[in-house]
Amino acid sequence: MRILIVTQYFWPENFRITDLTLALKERGHDVTVLTGMPNYPSGQMYEGYSWWKKRRELMQDVPVVRVPLFLRRESRSWQLVLNYLSFVISGCLFAPWLLRKKQFDIVFSYEPSPVTVAIPAILMKDLKKAPFLFWVQDLWPETLAATGAIKSPALLSAVGSMVKYIYRGCDSILVQSRGFVEPVVAVGGARERVKYFPNWAESLYQPVTLAAEAPERGEIPNHGFVVMFAGNLGVAQSLDTIVAAAELLMDEVIHWVFLGDGRRRDWLECEIKAKGLQEKVHVLGGRPMETMPAYFSLASAMLVTLRDDPVMATTIPGKVQSYLACARPVIGALNGEGAKVINESGAGYSVASGDSQGLAQAVLKMSRLNDIERNDMGKAALRYYQDNFDRDMLVQQLEGWMADSCGEIQ
Repeated sequence: MRILIVTQYFWPENFRITDLTLALKERGHDVTVLTGMPNYPSGQMYEGYSWWKKRRELMQDVPVVRVPLFLRRESRSWQLVLNYLSFVISGCLFAPWLLRKKQFDIVFSYEPSPVTVAIPAILMKDLKKAPFLFWVQDLWPETLAATGAIKSPALLSAVGSMVKYIYRGCDSILVQSRGFVEPVVAVGGARERVKYFPNWAESLYQPVTLAAEAPERGEIPNHGFVVMFAGNLGVAQSLDTIVAAAELLMDEVIHWVFLGDGRRRDWLECEIKAKGLQEKVHVLGGRPMETMPAYFSLASAMLVTLRDDPVMATTIPGKVQSYLACARPVIGALNGEGAKVINESGAGYSVASGDSQGLAQAVLKMSRLNDIERNDMGKAALRYYQDNFDRDMLVQQLEGWMADSCGEIQ
């Protein structure tokens, strides 16, 4: 099949759509990517890119076509709005011309936010007369309300109307969590077009044993119990819950390690200093994705948290699959679908979102297990991942849906 992928974020930015693109290419499909200039999460253009450089490039023989956009900069609200809108405008203006010589059997779009990424995709669907499959990672307008990004009821209603228009333009709506199905249907997605399509972890996420001289060892405390959080440091991640739990366990030989960056990193570092937690809480910043399994292998347990909000309970954070694939024990402070995965898998313990005392108790409980007991949790995590989130199984399922959509159009 000839597939056009429309995504605001793409390699060298770290998003799962890159791995899906490569998986489809490996399976013999002709894949083209329409995306923006890479600037996530720093808000600065990646080295080697500019408005005039690398507008077209190849990623492992996949053509990548980039349109200009307003950079995220400091990720203030007005800057994010301009960033989102600029991709819509650039995509709609330039994509028809840049892709004028290519025909496509499928248009596929990836939405970890903003939902507006679907608008250029719908335009290309109409121009190329191809079915459109939309992979929803975040619920709009619910996520905007939950994170406080938009507080105006009138504005949230307007966003809801836009989402209804987008969902009605989809031939299939793929949702990363079963908890998304009812909200998507409620906003306007036809139930028969909504399909559960979860995330998986990139193939590099797997159990590893580090050499004694591995450089990662020098960055992680080599004594005590190490709890590691990897990923975005944002509003949705309820970082205050982690800080409060760390404060409760200040007298224990327990270290909390953060790998990642985001809008609340400065707040996190200030809180650590204000509460005198510098000896126990370590913010390392972002690291290349390919190094993540090495860091994970040095953790006693991996950590996932989400804020206490009904919309957050419907999602499975993508880091959960990465943790499971690396056969690591998992501790979570989250509700709903994410907690269900941890509990069903036997990979570890989960407590309610925002429950810092419960989180502290769960960490303390796991710290008192022996290595054999924690290794058994890791083995259970990997088995569950292989049964439910295997990449090849899921991509094959997607191929079937794409083929069915092509048949319906013809």
